[in-house]
Amino acid sequence: MKKQMLFLLVAICCQLTIVQGQNSGKKFSLEDLMKKRIFSASSIDGFRSTNDGQHYTTLSDDYQRIEKFSYKSGQKVSTILDLSKQQFPEVKMIVDYHFNADETSLLIQANYEPLYRRSFKADFYIYNLDAKTLVPLSKNGKQQLATFSPDGHKVAFVRDNNLFIKNLSDDKEIQITSDGKSNEIINGAPDWVYEEEFEFNKAFDWSPDGSKLVYLKFDEREVKMFNMTMFQGQKPALDQNALYPSNNQFKYPKAGEDNSKVSVHVYNLDSGNTLKVNLRGGNESYLPRIVFTPKSGSFIVMRLNRLQNKLELIRIDALSGKLETVYTEENNRYIDEGNFDHVTFLPDDERFIITSEKDGYSHLYLHNMTSLETRQLTSGRFDVTKVYGYDPKEEVVYYQAAAVSPLRREIYSVSLDNRRIKTIAGTSGTNDAGFSKSFRYYIHTFSSASQPPVYSLYQSPSKLIRVLENNQALMDTLALYKPPFKKFFNIKTSVDTLLHGWMLFPPDFDSTLQYPLLMNQYSGPNSQEVLDRWGIGFDEYMAQQGYVVMCVDPRGTGARGQEFRKMTYMQLGKFETIDQLEAARYAGNLPYIDAARMSIWGWSYGGFISSSVMVKGDGLFKVGIAVAPVTNWRYYDNIYTERFMRKPQDNAKGYDDNSPLFFAHKLKGKLLLVHGTADDNVHVQNTLEFAERLVQAEKQFDMMLYTNRNHGIYGGNTRMHLFTMIEDYLNKNL
Repeated sequence: MKKQMLFLLVAICCQLTIVQGQNSGKKFSLEDLMKKRIFSASSIDGFRSTNDGQHYTTLSDDYQRIEKFSYKSGQKVSTILDLSKQQFPEVKMIVDYHFNADETSLLIQANYEPLYRRSFKADFYIYNLDAKTLVPLSKNGKQQLATFSPDGHKVAFVRDNNLFIKNLSDDKEIQITSDGKSNEIINGAPDWVYEEEFEFNKAFDWSPDGSKLVYLKFDEREVKMFNMTMFQGQKPALDQNALYPSNNQFKYPKAGEDNSKVSVHVYNLDSGNTLKVNLRGGNESYLPRIVFTPKSGSFIVMRLNRLQNKLELIRIDALSGKLETVYTEENNRYIDEGNFDHVTFLPDDERFIITSEKDGYSHLYLHNMTSLETRQLTSGRFDVTKVYGYDPKEEVVYYQAAAVSPLRREIYSVSLDNRRIKTIAGTSGTNDAGFSKSFRYYIHTFSSASQPPVYSLYQSPSKLIRVLENNQALMDTLALYKPPFKKFFNIKTSVDTLLHGWMLFPPDFDSTLQYPLLMNQYSGPNSQEVLDRWGIGFDEYMAQQGYVVMCVDPRGTGARGQEFRKMTYMQLGKFETIDQLEAARYAGNLPYIDAARMSIWGWSYGGFISSSVMVKGDGLFKVGIAVAPVTNWRYYDNIYTERFMRKPQDNAKGYDDNSPLFFAHKLKGKLLLVHGTADDNVHVQNTLEFAERLVQAEKQFDMMLYTNRNHGIYGGNTRMHLFTMIEDYLNKNL
């Protein structure tokens, strides 16, 4: 591994000479940050590589045009669709789009209606590029997950929990399933907990020849119902609830509770028959992915046991339903869900590339489905963090890794034969890429803590063709306002663990003065907040207001190997709380930090840790703010919680010893609890039950509930109100 380019603890004073005495720029307000969004970076939306590998398409900034560009020159060659010039009043904006196989038609998504984090309904339209006509996919209601068949002549979609196929040649709509019913049966789309925790929203796949459709059926009738009261509210207003609030019900399996029964089915378009696959092994397992291999004869089902420490890839014959397990992996703790999207099936239909942590770090492996032989392609004390794809012509895999430092991301390629690794982009900051279908070209994205994203077009491996977007307008704004940038450092804990962190200093920082401290953290498993990447938000605003802002990634966070990442197993919150308290003690000993005026805040898992340090920190923090916190893991969903904690029936001590709920009587300092009443993810139950424990323990605290707001707590003026309240609370109580 190359030397990590980090600021060592002993170099903190050197850092201060960088910021001390700097001239301040213009001050920016919360309104500038959140409403005017003056620090928002431009990006490239709707990027699609075309079949010829020589062109790509993008979506214009106003979501009105789909434009085609040349990879070689970087110049626009045509406009494929322009809503402002073509009369399609039913489509106000293009939310997303996809080409069919021969690129003669487009599937346009409009009138987006979100359901949960990844799922949504929309009106889909078919645009014919030659005839320049736009027709609705269906006139029978909004659709979900509309997907072209491989030949481009059909579209499969979900509506009202049932699967349909639209034949574009004769305009006929075929209903494949009829048993779909809200809160009972779902066909072709995952239930709430699968969508949230296995990070996908489509549970069907076309065979390569378009003759079959494999799908998952979720029977959630035995899953217990969660109820949320919806009030009238505003922006949007639910006027029908003006006098009598409504009850929003959905199935939510909490830790230790029953899941949906999931089955696999194959619909044959030629015969009209549906085959139900007998997977065997009972219902105490998960099926997080289902996908056809490159040849039409078989598909792969990923099966994960309920403990999530055994993964199987099962190959299934699409006609007979015959099963064959082609890959099995076990882990003494759990298998990370990020591996599911890192499986690439090679064109020969006999081999696949998969990521695994079997040597202690996340690395690439080549596996043969026939011989079951496995070859490790990458190795070292670092994690592969993303897989871009496989180039069959050159027989190389393109991937992203944190090989130089956990704080950075680089782009590499590795050959299958001699495992020769090439660096495509890296050594500093965060590098990402979007490759053409031929892998001859790619769009490289680079950013760092002080550099907004730069999008550049390259010919592989490293020939720059053109800078597509350098965010110069944002750079000009930064020169005017001169916001603080993150300064990275390390600390060693009392158990000799090295933790990475960053600090933000006030623009006119003076090391002879003392400043209040605001710690921000998320701290969740495999997460990272301490990264050399672009981002300006509330933390930078608070530094401008005279706070030193600090963030430290505790044990359990990502890009540092399996041992560091999974050491929180069976006791979520224990080591994260210890590490955040140690980080605060370190900060309190710095000469420029007022140890009597230290605060901490966090959202979701970060709210859980904020709550935990306030009840276990013996008054180290004067102020704590917990936004949408988990306060008892028994209240959270079973897939996420049991992955790290197992069932509460089997690990009661791990649950209870790390639940802020049961330590409410130890609260010291000022605590603000914040929650949205319509949070479908971390239920407001967490905050309300914690509040009741605090009341009965005679502990004073503050609480804010946001009407009808979900886990993101946004809509109308909500975000502005939230962060104004947080700032006021800190200013008043520190």
